[in-house]
Amino acid sequence: MAGADYVFTARRVRDGRFQAEPGPVRYLKVPADAPVPTPAHQMGGPGGIKAWVAEVRALADANPNPHAISPAGDVLVFVHGYNNDLPIIMQRQRRLAADLRAEGWRGVVVSFDWPSDDSTLNYLEDRWDAAEVALSLVTKGIKVLARGQENGCETNVHLLGHSTGAYVILEAFTQAEKDGNLFKSDWRMGQVAFIGGDVSRDCLSTDDDWSAPLFKRIMRLTNYANPFDGVLAVSNAKRLGVSPRVGRVGLPANARPKAVNVDCGEHFQTLDPNQATYFGTFNHSWHIGDRVFARDLAMSLEGGIDRQAIPTRRREGGRLVLQDAPRPAHMGGWWQDGQG
Repeated sequence: MAGADYVFTARRVRDGRFQAEPGPVRYLKVPADAPVPTPAHQMGGPGGIKAWVAEVRALADANPNPHAISPAGDVLVFVHGYNNDLPIIMQRQRRLAADLRAEGWRGVVVSFDWPSDDSTLNYLEDRWDAAEVALSLVTKGIKVLARGQENGCETNVHLLGHSTGAYVILEAFTQAEKDGNLFKSDWRMGQVAFIGGDVSRDCLSTDDDWSAPLFKRIMRLTNYANPFDGVLAVSNAKRLGVSPRVGRVGLPANARPKAVNVDCGEHFQTLDPNQATYFGTFNHSWHIGDRVFARDLAMSLEGGIDRQAIPTRRREGGRLVLQDAPRPAHMGGWWQDGQG
């Protein structure tokens, strides 16, 4: 367990505090007992970025996962949605890390924090700073990771987008396609997952140009959909019902082969909000704090089991349905070599 939490943020600093407006990206090492990140947590100096990246990779690589397909360590970058203040962002990051650890995943969870706040905001895609925020994820996050890959770093990097965090991820890969050096370099991401994804279902179809750069660079996209997500129903209503949200209705029929949908509706109906741990509106934010979701995500990130055979998924009527089931009993020994 890390003694600190790692965040890179694109918020502006004014009067010694982070604000809900875009600013230069800062790399933070937040003490485990600090309730929120502050500018004082920045790893400063000319080597601040390199030191931050080196620490995150060292933590990940020092604890390889026997369940994973790669002997190297794992880093999961969590990209939050709109309407999030700093306390809830840290609560989610820490709980997500604890949930995954409890389910056997040994990687490091870091957050990309973009300018949002706990107030009434327009959706990110309607804001003037959308491209600027996404570009920060590319140039100060993905580009740094790509540079490490070119230098022989084998750390596996994954992305998890909640709500409009899915939009930030998609736009980030689109912006990366426009960066000449990054476009030409042979960098790859591992797994990508959306929870409560607040993007159009149709944008993940085979003929959509916006999502094409994402699928070119990743191993797999897992979309966790909940038909009872009321927040996404409101989002769809704002678009006059013509752009159903992928986190509510699931992937389109002509989804790209790298994408898989997991229907969470049946499991969601079994959850009692009064007995659950969650941060935000329950129907939209139940995932972080739920052990069944955490187990499924852990096995997805590891990549050791085919997406159709992960035991926390049941095939029913052509769908993959989330269910409460244990890991395979002897999974920890699957990579053992026999004696000659």
